[in-house]
Amino acid sequence: MKVIIDTNGMMLPAQFGVDIFTELRRLGYDQFLLPTAILHELDGLVRRCRGEDKIAAKVAISLSQRCDVIEGEGFADDVIVRLAPAYDAAVLTNDIGLQQRLKEKEIPIIRLRQKNKLDFL
Repeated sequence: MKVIIDTNGMMLPAQFGVDIFTELRRLGYDQFLLPTAILHELDGLVRRCRGEDKIAAKVAISLSQRCDVIEGEGFADDVIVRLAPAYDAAVLTNDIGLQQRLKEKEIPIIRLRQKNKLDFL
């Protein structure tokens, strides 16, 4: 099964020490999709942020090598909402605004639970 990973999902390993790929496999996902818009957002965070957020964004960029990068330009949340149904994919995100949009379209959502594991919303 496929999962699209949002920017904050990619940053979870550095922020909370969660191995998102092991956790996603535990939930039955084996194809990790990363839209180009997310990579652009991570690049921007590296340039703008300092401290822990900058480190988390750098770690996320290095982890992106474990994902299949898919075309998707524009505002990241819009891209995810558009691509998830097209790829028949769930979405890993902790962004509450994005979660609301995904719920409206009945797209499966995965999020961080108890700061140490991933689970369905």
